[in-house]
Amino acid sequence: MAFTYFFRDMQTLELIISHAFEALKTRQRIKIWDAGCAMGPEPYSLAMMLREQTGYMYFRNIKIIASDVDISDSFGNTIKQGEYPREMVDRIDKVFFDKYFKASTTEGSYILDDEIKNSVSYIRHDLLSFEPVEDEIGMVVCKNVLLHFNEMERRKVIQMFYDSLIPGGFLAMEQT
Repeated sequence: MAFTYFFRDMQTLELIISHAFEALKTRQRIKIWDAGCAMGPEPYSLAMMLREQTGYMYFRNIKIIASDVDISDSFGNTIKQGEYPREMVDRIDKVFFDKYFKASTTEGSYILDDEIKNSVSYIRHDLLSFEPVEDEIGMVVCKNVLLHFNEMERRKVIQMFYDSLIPGGFLAMEQT
């Protein structure tokens, strides 16, 4: 299931920025893993919010790794292109929309600013492999995914997240 939209669960995103990022920003480089990213609205929303909190030079040191099992094999291209139809961007606050999107050459579609697109990389990944996409992660964001797993799978995935984090790293997820 790939239901998501830009700035979904804004309260959680704001907490990530105000609490976790505030603690992590003392690091020279920050890696964030958005696990279960679907077509990319969540990692891109996070990237836009982080860009608002940082200057250009610091934002270049933030790497967001977006992953999803992607059964349809289409998420990677959508995320790489950063192009979304009108109905996917309609809910975006005008300030963010005007600053980070422009009309695409495809009628009725909008494309993300290159700075935001370049901050997010996509990898096809099955959380049930219990292998992290990378290590030394500052923050793992995994929302609305674990509820699809049984208890044993959830425990193993959470352990995998824990093992991939730096000391003092953060895990943001739904209540299981």
